[in-house]
Amino acid sequence: MRKSFIGVRLKRFREERGLSQAALARALELSPSYLNQLEQNQRPLTVAVLLKLNAVFGVDVQRFSEDDEVRLMAGLRELFSETLAEEAVSLAEMEEMAANMPGVARMLIRLGRRQREIQEREAVLAAQLGQGSDDRPLLKPMPYEEVRDFFYDRHNYIDAIDTQAERAFEAWRLKAGNPQEGLARRLREQHGVHVVREVESDGEGRDDVLRSFDPEARILKLSPYLRPGQVAFQMATQLAFLEAGETIASIAREARLSGAEARQLLGIGLANYFAGALVLPYRVFLARAERLRYDIERLAHEFGVGFETVCHRLSTLQRADTRGVPFFFVRVDRAGNISKRQSATDFHFSRIGGSCPLWNIYEAFGQPGRILTQRATMPDGRAYLWVARTVLHGRPGYDAPGKVFAIGLGCDIRHAGRLVYSRHLNLNDVENFTPIGSGCKLCPRENCLQRAFPALGVPLTINENTSRFAPYGIR
Repeated sequence: MRKSFIGVRLKRFREERGLSQAALARALELSPSYLNQLEQNQRPLTVAVLLKLNAVFGVDVQRFSEDDEVRLMAGLRELFSETLAEEAVSLAEMEEMAANMPGVARMLIRLGRRQREIQEREAVLAAQLGQGSDDRPLLKPMPYEEVRDFFYDRHNYIDAIDTQAERAFEAWRLKAGNPQEGLARRLREQHGVHVVREVESDGEGRDDVLRSFDPEARILKLSPYLRPGQVAFQMATQLAFLEAGETIASIAREARLSGAEARQLLGIGLANYFAGALVLPYRVFLARAERLRYDIERLAHEFGVGFETVCHRLSTLQRADTRGVPFFFVRVDRAGNISKRQSATDFHFSRIGGSCPLWNIYEAFGQPGRILTQRATMPDGRAYLWVARTVLHGRPGYDAPGKVFAIGLGCDIRHAGRLVYSRHLNLNDVENFTPIGSGCKLCPRENCLQRAFPALGVPLTINENTSRFAPYGIR
C-alpha cells in the first residue's frame, strides 16, 4: 500500500457515523492529535489504521483504496477532456479531487455523464424531427442508463442479494452444477408452482419467449429450447421474485432513481443477480475458480452454465472479506455496441465515440469460438490482461435467427498471474503490450494508425497525415 493522504475521506466517514474526533480516536485506540493529523493530511493512512477501521466498524477497505482513486481519475479525465472551458483543469487538481473529495468527483462525473447522454439523444431526436440544435428538448437519463450506473457505482456487487442467495443455496440443499431438481422442488413445495416446458409466443408471432409465469394457475412456462444451465437460471429468477421480493423492493426504493420505470428495471436486474448468485453460490464458486485459475470454460462445464454466465459472475466476486480477482466484463456486437458493461475494477472505457479498435474483443469475431488473450496498456500506463471469445444466442433450427456477441473479461496485470490465461505470457514485457485507449475521442495517442478522429480538446496538428480526418480525405 502506497502512502495515502486521504484525510477528507476519513473525516467524511467520521461525520457520517456522528462521531467526534475524540470518540473515533478512542474507538481506534489512537491519540486525538494523531487522528487530527490524519484528517489534515499531515500523516498518511497506514495499513494498521485501515485494518482497525475494518475490524471496529466493518468498513469496506475499498472505500480507501487506490483502485477507487484510479477509477475516479479515469472518469474525471474523460469529463474535463470534453469540457471546452477557457481554464483547463490540471492533472494535479484532478488527482487531488479523486484522492480527497471522492464524493464531489463522483457527482461531477455523474452530472457530466448525464449531460453527454442528453446531448447525444437530443441530436438524434432533432435529426428525426428535422429540428436544428436550438430546438432541443430537455431529456432525462434513460431508465436503463440509471440502472447500469447503479451497479457500476457499487463495483457490481450487491451484498444483501448475494448473501441471501448463498444462504438459500445451502438451506434448499441445491447441488452445485446441477441445481434444477432442487429449484423445481422449491417452487413446487414452497410456492405451489409447477414448471412446464413449452413454446410460448409473445403475441406477435415470435416463439422465443424464455419464461412466463401465470400467478393464478401457478405455472411457470419455460422455453423447450433452453439448455440445462439456462433452465436453472430462469427458475432461480422466478424464485428471486418469490423469495427475495422484499429485499429487492427495499433496495429499489432506496436507490436514487428518477421514476417507477427505472425502479422496475432495477428490480429485474436484482432478480437476475439473485439468480446468478443462487446457481453459482459465492464461496463455492470462488473456491473452484481459484482452484482452476479462473479457467472460464472449465468453470462453465463444472457448473453447467454458459461462457457468458461465468464471466458475468466472475465480475461480481467482491465481497469485503473474500474477494476474487476484480474483473471488468463487457459484451459487444459486431457493430461495436456495448450491451453489457460490468466492472469490479478501475478499468474505464469511454461512453462516447466508440471504443478502441485495437481491443481484442473485436478480433474475436474473426475467430469465433476461440479464446483470445491480450496484454494491453492504457494511455495512463496501467496494464491489463484481456480474455475474449464469441458466444451465440438463439434457439436451434435452420431458419432460426441467431445473435453473435463477443465477451470480454479483463483484469489489472498485477492479478494476471492468478489466471490460467497468463500461461506462456511474459507479463513484464510491457514494451510489447498492445497500446489501447478509451476510444478515439479521448485517447491521446496521436500516432495511432487506427485513430478515427482527433481527441476532444486537443489542437489538431495540420500535416500530411491530417487528411484521414478531412470530410473527403483519401488514404
